[in-house]
Amino acid sequence: MNFRIILICLALTLSMSGALHAQTEEPRETQAEEKNPIEKIVEESEGNVEIIMSDDLLEQILATPKVGTQRPSSGQHSRQSGARRTGYRIQVFSDGHNPSSLQARAKARGSAISARLPKYRGQVYTFSKSPYWYTTVGNFATIGEANAALQELKRTFPSFSSEMRVVKSSIVKLK
Repeated sequence: MNFRIILICLALTLSMSGALHAQTEEPRETQAEEKNPIEKIVEESEGNVEIIMSDDLLEQILATPKVGTQRPSSGQHSRQSGARRTGYRIQVFSDGHNPSSLQARAKARGSAISARLPKYRGQVYTFSKSPYWYTTVGNFATIGEANAALQELKRTFPSFSSEMRVVKSSIVKLK
């Protein structure tokens, strides 16, 4: 955990030092004369770095997801508040062939849906149950809602409409 915090601090410090360096009006040194930013931080801080952040942010950074749980795909990092219950989602990707590209293709499918239909941002879930990768969309309480969404998705994405179907799933009941 401490290693993760140190890496985050270094990244933040590097980005801030670059911004401060860009704001100075002094002539820029040549690349050969510039010190490595990490070496500069180590020298100037004498090994003492203090990070001040809210408890909420620290909790998010240190939280580790449970194995086997469905998480929003990488492009979808919004946290949803609400209770979990049984409902329906639209499965838009399911494949177990050509394992080297499965994860990327599953996430790409979810990203395409989020880009064209913003109402599903934060409701795209990409996960693996070896050897398969899946992408599901939405949090529908009834089969009727799910079927209506399925028809909309099929009209919007006819190239992979034959792969789409409604699946029973644990959903997040949005507040």
